[in-house]
Amino acid sequence: MQGLADKVAIVTGGATLIGAAVAERLVQAGARVLIADIDQENGAAVAQRLGSSVRFEATDVTDDDAIARCIDTAVQAFGGIDGLVNCACTYLDNGADSSRAEWLQALDVNLVGAAMMLQACRPQMVRRGGGAVVNFASISAGVAQTGRWLYPVSKAAMQQLTRTAALDLAADGIRVNAVSPGWTWSSVMSQLSGGDRAKADAVAADFHILGRLGLPEEVANVVAFLLSDLASGVTGADYACDGGYRALGPEARVAAIARLMA
Repeated sequence: MQGLADKVAIVTGGATLIGAAVAERLVQAGARVLIADIDQENGAAVAQRLGSSVRFEATDVTDDDAIARCIDTAVQAFGGIDGLVNCACTYLDNGADSSRAEWLQALDVNLVGAAMMLQACRPQMVRRGGGAVVNFASISAGVAQTGRWLYPVSKAAMQQLTRTAALDLAADGIRVNAVSPGWTWSSVMSQLSGGDRAKADAVAADFHILGRLGLPEEVANVVAFLLSDLASGVTGADYACDGGYRALGPEARVAAIARLMA
């Protein structure tokens, strides 16, 4: 991937299936990566698997001191920061019954944590002459999903954060974009389906033009592109990597007009 060799990127949520795939893709492109996650066991395992160009730092994105330590570790290990991937999130969501504490927790992780990571990385990126940020939004940001309030609202806010940050940081040479995956084989999808990929694919088929779940590697390819020099003219954008979820529409594969003539 053009322009990623010897770049340094922080990937929050890097212990998850998608976060680990992002880290691996960046390493393949020649980047050095700091994985930041609250999951110490899996985070350390991913770093060990990916080799000497990867470090792990236990990081809670709701803790400003932990964020500061994460930044310091990246700078000490690799000399600076060129990229940030805000992948860390919580799926805490009790819909209409969500408490104030749950709202605040979800927004703190999914939105405020990303903003604070970007704020902390910004001076380091400026020292390197600029940088690139990829925020994880979601297809959930643009549609109503029954029983879900916290996650979709936080992801819609992430899209707005992306646009606003892109505008305000352009003078620093920092590009800010978002990626919105569809249903993707992820840590939470594996948990919900009991590890049954075929079952998850079957459920996802009706909602996606491709008729299947996305792959972590497919999302990682989009993230790597947005961080790379190939996307030098792209900022303030939200890239769908959703297998056609948003394009499909409520009629899906049913010939609706034909029903009028039946």
